[in-house]
Amino acid sequence: MDELDRLSIEAFKEADKNPIVLVLDNVRSLNNVGSAFRTADAFLVEKIYLCGITGTPPHREIHKTALGATESVSWEYREHTLELIRELRKSGYRVCALEQAAHSTPLHRFQARPNQPYALVFGNEVFGVEQEVVDHADEVLEIPQLGTKHSLNISVSIGIALWDLLNKTRGLDR
Repeated sequence: MDELDRLSIEAFKEADKNPIVLVLDNVRSLNNVGSAFRTADAFLVEKIYLCGITGTPPHREIHKTALGATESVSWEYREHTLELIRELRKSGYRVCALEQAAHSTPLHRFQARPNQPYALVFGNEVFGVEQEVVDHADEVLEIPQLGTKHSLNISVSIGIALWDLLNKTRGLDR
């Protein structure tokens, strides 16, 4: 870890975070939840909100894929995603639902603003982000796909979206 210049858990908790929160809206797979924690750790995300039926730590299946990131990344459970989205918007976050929807913006065309706090919302593996949450988002972003499948695994989507957003906002230049 020293050779890779990785932060300790204590240093991670004290580090300046990228102004991004992840919102998991009724994600049913505990492995996907664990992967979200691991990816959030990799990109110095502020916090993860686990909403609705989304599982919470501690849990063996989350721990298996998080590899300890549940200890470094702040998280909070919320029963209602829409209430959380309203609170985040009032706090200055720009809410971006990642979903295939009419009038969505392809991720590579999205113009992110440096220093703007973002809340990225990812939905259920089968049903996606709840429609009422999509309706209240500031942006609906879609990851373009060129093959025969109509969706990506949520853990892959989180990685792509975070890397793209941080690349555009210079959050990777630390």
